[in-house]
Amino acid sequence: MTECQKCVERKAQHMYANKKQNGKVWLVGAGPGDVGLLSQKGFKVLQEAEVIIFDALISLELLALLPQKAELLDVGKRAAHHTLPQQEINQLLLEKAKEGKKVVRLKGGDPFVFGRGGEELEQLVKEQIPFEIVPGITSSIAVPAYNGIPVTHRNFTSSFHVITGHKKKGESLDIDFKALVEMQATLVFLMGVSAMDKICSSLIENGMCKDMPAAILERGTTCHQKRVVATVETLKKEAEKVGIKSPAIIVVGQVCSLEKKFAWFEKKPLFGKQILLTRPKNRMVTFTKKVRDLGAQVIEFPTLQTIPINELGEPKLEQDFWNAIKKIEESEEKKCIAFTSPQGVEDFFLQLRRQKKDIRSILADPKLSFAVIGSATKRKLEQYGIFADYMPKTFSANALGELLVQKLSKDTKVYLFRAEKGSLLLTKRLQDSELEYEDVAVYRTIDTNGGVVREKIEQAFLDGEIDYVTFTSASTVKGFVKNFTKVDYREIHAVCIGEHTAKEAQKYHMHVTVSEKASVDSMIDTLLTIDGHHENR
Repeated sequence: MTECQKCVERKAQHMYANKKQNGKVWLVGAGPGDVGLLSQKGFKVLQEAEVIIFDALISLELLALLPQKAELLDVGKRAAHHTLPQQEINQLLLEKAKEGKKVVRLKGGDPFVFGRGGEELEQLVKEQIPFEIVPGITSSIAVPAYNGIPVTHRNFTSSFHVITGHKKKGESLDIDFKALVEMQATLVFLMGVSAMDKICSSLIENGMCKDMPAAILERGTTCHQKRVVATVETLKKEAEKVGIKSPAIIVVGQVCSLEKKFAWFEKKPLFGKQILLTRPKNRMVTFTKKVRDLGAQVIEFPTLQTIPINELGEPKLEQDFWNAIKKIEESEEKKCIAFTSPQGVEDFFLQLRRQKKDIRSILADPKLSFAVIGSATKRKLEQYGIFADYMPKTFSANALGELLVQKLSKDTKVYLFRAEKGSLLLTKRLQDSELEYEDVAVYRTIDTNGGVVREKIEQAFLDGEIDYVTFTSASTVKGFVKNFTKVDYREIHAVCIGEHTAKEAQKYHMHVTVSEKASVDSMIDTLLTIDGHHENR
């Protein structure tokens, strides 16, 4: 091998080593606001990210879904206020990728539609950092659609044009208004609030009819969506009357006249409401979906996390569990296994699976019965092929205790598989009746550390942007209070699943409404009733 060939080989090896060492960057478009408009690929990439660098326009709804394991960096670019200059953002992407990290640059709308995505890629290409683009739904289409304005319609126009209304300080708009007017197309101006007067007057000066329909659409696709529809001549005046501000887009064209006919988003019964859910993450799916379908914006912030006993590193808790299982198997007396939450059911069977314990060794006993606290726990138990013998009409710890005392004979032993340090109301009722029981932990609840997301939610409370907080246990109330110390709790409208939870919220002088039943559907009914839209469900 010649010296030249050796040199080439060494260079190739060096380049390969660098590529192995470097991480990767994904430019992900988050869409215009509604978390449902984030693509499936975008969501998947976010869940695998180690570093997420996000803009100011990313909704709280989406931020709350980002993985806690990821490093979240807010570069918060807004008009006239840049938390981090663009060049420093570019450098930050580079630095994190060179650390070998999976880096997501999360941008509002689409990264390549006035999102400066191309600028961020230039540095990555130069440094040979691998990257991917995950397109997002641009606000130029989605925001008009959520306001009942189609950007094209065969009776009005066959094309639309997207123009930036943003201009650098001290510079004029570099737009060919004459050409825009001559095209007779729908015109969509992004980032144009500060230049609205200039945009409208320039269109008129270049031949556009003064009474051409025009609209300005603020915070489209979110619960804060607001619009003004007027004419090119009157748009600025009408927008000032209602205090329209950034972020907003301007739409000009005959299609704006269709908004009264096609508007749909604000007709949903919970439109305009932002609701904070506090229950554990794995218990939010159904609640979140139903509330979002009704038009509310949902922020998922579990104030508690659940950890199964096998992940705690405390052998005694695991030993206590298996001792209880052994007693159930070997005892010839009557016994009842009681669950106080779907989580308890799930973690009970998790422990059995880990040790390859066949449930048939327990179920074969005709003296064994099962009790559950409510319908959700009942459904979870049925997923494992077991139908509960007992369930109280009122879904609470006290009601479950009362039912067990009424239905079980004195020679029955109750095994409570639930959270460590569960509600004392249940055990007190069993103690008072002298019914023998054993309290067995299958998981532990711990407080959530929300980091940057917690800070942003707290600011939203201070700004009066969160309408309701839902609580499904006294523990979620306690977790909420620990997380949000700057909030005036007297301003909180708490929707609580039961009286025990309500009493905890009332300790902090929250305005409390209790759902009629201890179920997700009942809590949703309560939200609709409060808002006066129950009939629309």
